[in-house]
Amino acid sequence: MCRSIKTLRPPVIPEEATEEEIRAAALQYVRKVSGFRAPAAHNREVFDRAVEEITASTMRLLDGIEVRGAART
Repeated sequence: MCRSIKTLRPPVIPEEATEEEIRAAALQYVRKVSGFRAPAAHNREVFDRAVEEITASTMRLLDGIEVRGAART
């Protein structure tokens, strides 16, 4: 989909992803799907809401993933 979105789970990255990294990935996703780098003023609210919702969903996903052979914290 979007090549600039990187994998955010261990062991691909050495530590847990930060909220900043997760939000950056969500922003890239919304930009790609919407086709806008920055939305017009009349689309700003829905654009920002999508970024926040995807950030939250991604955090839940990463919290719930169990990597076989890795200790869960």
